[in-house]
Amino acid sequence: MSTPQKRNLSVMPLQEFVLEGFEGGPQTQALLFALFLVLYMVAILGNLTMMVVITLDARLHSPMYFFLKNLSFVDLCYSSVIAPKALANFLSSSNLITFGGCATQLFFFSLLATTEAFLLAVMAYDRFMAICSPLHYPITMRPSVCACLVLGSYCGGCLNSILQTSFTFSLPFCSSNHIDHFLCDVPPLLKLACADTMINELVLFGICGIIIVGTTLMVLTSYGYITVTILRMHSGGGRHKLFSTCGSHMTAVSLFYGTVFVMYAQPGAVESMEQGKVVSVFYTLVIPMLNPLVYSLRNKDVQEALWRLGQRHTAT
Repeated sequence: MSTPQKRNLSVMPLQEFVLEGFEGGPQTQALLFALFLVLYMVAILGNLTMMVVITLDARLHSPMYFFLKNLSFVDLCYSSVIAPKALANFLSSSNLITFGGCATQLFFFSLLATTEAFLLAVMAYDRFMAICSPLHYPITMRPSVCACLVLGSYCGGCLNSILQTSFTFSLPFCSSNHIDHFLCDVPPLLKLACADTMINELVLFGICGIIIVGTTLMVLTSYGYITVTILRMHSGGGRHKLFSTCGSHMTAVSLFYGTVFVMYAQPGAVESMEQGKVVSVFYTLVIPMLNPLVYSLRNKDVQEALWRLGQRHTAT
């Protein structure tokens, strides 16, 4: 008896969704609002600072910092796609998002997350070429190649985003329009569908699995060669500097790929939506906040650039 009812309800297109967010009363929501606000503000300030410093300091006009500036831009946009709506919902009782708004959020969220995965792999390849093949580095990583690698990362992100968004929103949704999440993401949206979602799940886990495994292999292979090359060096100071620079990247890579793999690359990895929400906070807000801190605190070149920028500002 339930099947015909579902079919009748699915004929009526949904005009809006309700983002359920996190469970809890007003005090819990106020605490979460404060937490999200702090994470978002630090992410905005940190990534803007990295972009400004790299742009203004001529000594940082190298491929590595060109990629880092693009990573900061992606993180800035990435957190801005999610945080403002989540913050507004903490203060609202309705938590509504339009059908088009939900599709738009999913599109840009998927676009930027995938682009970041490709960018991290590109940054690993850049470090591999700089350390393992320094004589060929200026030719291999010339500006035109760097621009193509960044453009390719955005194109790969856009392609995945188009597939995920179109496949998800081509499904008929049942009477419930309540998304058990604080953002529009594929897994919670699939739970609202009243059609077979097997193809969607195959597309999600297949494409995400290929992207995550492929880029992870690129990172691991690059850093495997880098580690061997660094250990063969006779200069202790040079070895320490290279380990420090690469350590920053590996920290960012481990945080991002670890949380994304748990969420998307293996079916059934996240047992409950509450777990999924916590994991989502890490890769949507915590990681964009941590990336500029990791790269600035562990990178002497960035620290010196910040000091020079401060001195220039003080002098004027």
